[in-house]
Amino acid sequence: MASNRTRALDAAVELVGTVGIRALTHARVDEHAGLPRGSTSNSFRTRRALVHGVADRIAELELQLPEFATTVGPPASADEFVDGLCALLDHLTVTDRTRTVARLALFLEASHDPDLRATLIQTGARMESDVVVTMATLGARDPRTAAAALIACCEGFILHRVSLAAPMDPRPMLQAIVDAAIGG
Repeated sequence: MASNRTRALDAAVELVGTVGIRALTHARVDEHAGLPRGSTSNSFRTRRALVHGVADRIAELELQLPEFATTVGPPASADEFVDGLCALLDHLTVTDRTRTVARLALFLEASHDPDLRATLIQTGARMESDVVVTMATLGARDPRTAAAALIACCEGFILHRVSLAAPMDPRPMLQAIVDAAIGG
């Protein structure tokens, strides 16, 4: 069984992803998680600490995704890598849509919170470093730039899919970036 801290964080992610960042209060998290009143504030003394806990929990869960691990695995080919990226995008925008919406809400919150911004940048850098290695393995001339372009493109697809419900197929654009990077 999950600890009260984990239950609180999972409930907080759900609240932020379904109702918005303004709904994030200790009392609402306790209620949503089915925890005794005051449980969340025992683990996270301030709302700011709770927000940072949510960011860390989302990063922890996303870095554990099989779709993420498979994508940067390294793949056997550029086509397999693009397939993996498409599967990851589908997972993030369909299966884990609520968590993804919560992550996007944190991005906006980070514009006013330098410490949260630093946390999100650190998580992004960990993910980007894996994509850089994959692009280098695939033979990219400039793996760092290729990874940055892929991640920016994926973030754009994520934003459109969750906020506008735009069902765009990412494959042609991702394939174009990968092909250009590896000279295909």
